[in-house]
Amino acid sequence: MTRSVQALAYARPSALEPSQSGQLLGLETSGGLTPRGAESHPRFFSGFLTSPAIAARGLLAVADVASTRYYQRTLPASLDPVVTGNGDRLRFESFSGCCGVYARLDVLQEGLDGARTGHGTTNVDVNNPLREALSRIAGDDPLHLRVGPDEMAVTTLDGPVVEKKVPLPDRWLRGFAEAQVVSAGFDLRVELSAAEAVRFLRSLPRSGNASRGARWVVPAGKTLRPTTRPVAGAVCLPGPERLVALQRVLRHATSLRVYGPVTDGAATASAWEVVLPGMRLTLTLSPDASRGFSGEGGVLDALATDDAAADAELVSVLLAWEPLIDTADLAEQSGLTVERVRAALTRLGTAGRVGYDLADAAYFHRELPYDADRTERHNPRLVAARQLAGSGAVVLDQDVAAVISGERRYQVREKDGMLSCTCQWWADYRGRRGPCKHVLAVRMVRRGAPVTGGVR
Repeated sequence: MTRSVQALAYARPSALEPSQSGQLLGLETSGGLTPRGAESHPRFFSGFLTSPAIAARGLLAVADVASTRYYQRTLPASLDPVVTGNGDRLRFESFSGCCGVYARLDVLQEGLDGARTGHGTTNVDVNNPLREALSRIAGDDPLHLRVGPDEMAVTTLDGPVVEKKVPLPDRWLRGFAEAQVVSAGFDLRVELSAAEAVRFLRSLPRSGNASRGARWVVPAGKTLRPTTRPVAGAVCLPGPERLVALQRVLRHATSLRVYGPVTDGAATASAWEVVLPGMRLTLTLSPDASRGFSGEGGVLDALATDDAAADAELVSVLLAWEPLIDTADLAEQSGLTVERVRAALTRLGTAGRVGYDLADAAYFHRELPYDADRTERHNPRLVAARQLAGSGAVVLDQDVAAVISGERRYQVREKDGMLSCTCQWWADYRGRRGPCKHVLAVRMVRRGAPVTGGVR
């Protein structure tokens, strides 16, 4: 497994300290991108939180996910959350060490009381002393939030005094991208009231055997009930113990929204969104606790097309840290069709440049502070498909193509616009985890896409 070491440099540790206006929550930032370009310690917000205790618990929930492996728990995991300023809100994101749980706390405009939120993306330091301090916040005493260095420190910083070095596997980056692509295919399946949300979530196990496989729940009146099989209208709940981070904010919930795809009987990912005063906390779960998002393959079609690469480069120029990306507006500005804009956004998602907001059913602009382009260069199926296409292993014959891989010969057939393959991957997943390398190679050859060279 390919990995690098990510160095996160902070001017000082994040801390909760007394101030003249009450308590001050200072979240220190590491290097990130803003409209002004790359900055060592960007500053996104300085003002008050309208619901301090709720925001503290929501931030702790995001930090919980960042520091947890829900599968193979004995292995360490810790990567500081990412924060994005979108002008009218702050988004705190994290991804679990096992690559199976994506968390995001959206602090909306009504949850912030201060100057306009800045634009950009960076890591924020969430250390153990800060976690302990946040857990003690209670009531509605004023809490001043500063994301980034204070105004005086901006001009006096001599250099970083706190540095964290953490391993950053390629599968973590791929998983972050896949979670956004998967979410874009979800619909709202059910919404529970505050009382029913608390009752249901508190009935779930807080720990358990992550290898038990998927469970299912089905709307029943005003609540959800478990079911032993994926009946019509059921929502997959893979590894219910992975929702434990939501317990931190349950007492403040106003409702619970559950998102997922229409099931075909197979285990699927799902998203669980707790609505809070001025905020939303969302956990997105991979289809199985033992399998992360990195192998889902939802981004491979977009990566394999040359048109999407060129379109993504054009669309990226038009992005301006929007909290909600209007695909129709982008289509008009770029001269592309809405379908091509969506494909371009999928490709940009693989580089961490857009996320997806389920509540608003729209992409949002952010720039992950990592070398996320590695997700394309080192995606195993994509690399293998390019090798097959470039080596002449693909022979086209109308609706049937032959692909020679090793000592085996596979047939790729087209029916009703869909490609299927005779390989074991297709037999196991039937396209549910993206195309196999043989199907990808056939698509590359048919489209005349480049199969060698660097990544844009």
